[in-house]
This record gives sequence, structure tokens and C-alpha cells, in this order.
Amino acid sequence: MNYDQEFVGTVIQIIEFLGTFAFAISGIRHAAAHHFDWFGGFVCGVTVAIGGGTIRDVMLGVTPFWMTSPFYMVCTALAQVFVIVFARSLKRLDNAWFVFDTLGLALFTIAGMQKTIDCGHPLWVAILMGCITGSAGGVIRDIFLNRTALIFKKEIYAMASIAGGLVYWLMLMASFNVGVAATVTFFFICLIRFLAMKYHISLPTLRGEEE
Repeated sequence: MNYDQEFVGTVIQIIEFLGTFAFAISGIRHAAAHHFDWFGGFVCGVTVAIGGGTIRDVMLGVTPFWMTSPFYMVCTALAQVFVIVFARSLKRLDNAWFVFDTLGLALFTIAGMQKTIDCGHPLWVAILMGCITGSAGGVIRDIFLNRTALIFKKEIYAMASIAGGLVYWLMLMASFNVGVAATVTFFFICLIRFLAMKYHISLPTLRGEEE
């Protein structure tokens, strides 16, 4: 049992580190597109990287994950160096921000779900917490950038997180180990996002009274 807990803890820690780096790059790229300075880029990157997880941890009544280790700030700083050094290469990749944002969404959805499960909450709560972990940081970022949050538009974003959460839930119910469930869920969320973008799949939009 102790070995299983240690294994799960290690998997989730790796996922959080990778998610932090991916989300930080996404946030910094958005900041660069709006011509923020280096400090503004770091703030935007760290907001995306830790925003959702912070809200999750506060709701779960535990110490926010980034306050237990300086690695998350260091990881964001490395992401900023990466964006600065490879700015021209990333600029030529029009969809680079989309890729990093999708990777972060998938990784943090899994991390949020598993942490909620470890805190003893039911799986339906874990799905919601996974969505918050993966999406809320982007909402805060978009507020900083003075634009409508991505998850409130018709693009498939939060729904991809929820769908992935359902897959993770079903795999755990089917007694798959965390590593396998996390891997399948990661690729499932990424697949939904990539297919939605390629084929312009979206949710219906609400119509106002004037329409």
C-alpha cells in the first residue's frame, strides 16, 4: 500500500512539473503577443501555471502546491528563458501556443483529479476539480490580457477536460493503475483538442434576445 501511494505521488508530481512548464510557456507566449515586458511575461506565465491548482487546493483545504517547493517558480523562469531564446522559432509556429496550452490542460486535469481523490472526495468532485485545475489559470490570464476567457467561447476547452476526467474515472473504476489511466487520459484530452481544432468542432453559442 505504501509503495502504491509513493508511486502515485511520484506520477502526480511529474505531471504537475510538466504541466507547469507547458502552461507557463503558453502564458508567456500570450504575454509576448501583447508585447508585455519580461516581468509581465513571468507574471502571466506563473498565473496560468499555478492559478488553477491554487484555486483547487484552497477549495480542498490544503496548502497550495507551489508553496511547498520553489521548483514551480523555477520551472516558470525556465519556461520564460525558453520562450526568449527560441522566440523566432516559436513565432514561426503559429499553433505553438495551442500545443502547449493543450498539453498543460491535459496534464493538470489529471493532477487535479488525482489530488482530489487522494483527499478522499468522490470522483464526480474530482472531475470538477480537474477541470478547475486545467482551466482556471487560463481564465485569470485572459483577465490580465483584457479579453474574453477562452473557456467561455465556443472552442472545445473545458469540455475536453471534463471528457478526459470521465475517462480517468472509468479507468480507475475498471481497476487500471494510475500510470495507465493518466497516460490514456492525457492522449484522450489532447486528441479531442486537436480534432476540434482541425475540424472546427465547437459547442453551439447562445443567442441574445436581439437576435
